[in-house]
Amino acid sequence: MAEILVTTTEGIPGQEFEIIGEVFGLTTQSKNVVRNIGASLKNIVGGEIKDYTQMMIEARDVAIERLRQNAQDMGADAVVMMRFDSGSISADMQSVAAYGTAVKFK
Repeated sequence: MAEILVTTTEGIPGQEFEIIGEVFGLTTQSKNVVRNIGASLKNIVGGEIKDYTQMMIEARDVAIERLRQNAQDMGADAVVMMRFDSGSISADMQSVAAYGTAVKFK
């Protein structure tokens, strides 16, 4: 896959483009038993739960890759105004959505 530029800005310096449409990248990650045990123990003493942090990093990366694929499938050259949204589906599941506007360079 050709690398699709993804930016959080409204424009791309030096580029004129036309808007193609909205694009999304979605993923849902579940916590496994080992992570839950580690999180429960860490909850007692406090501090960062590194397994959960790693899970969220992986979810973010998957969401961006799916966003890029969605943009490529639409014939886009880039995605502008990319944003993230995340939330818990249940106590054991976290969803991440990356979304933005697919554009084609003129």
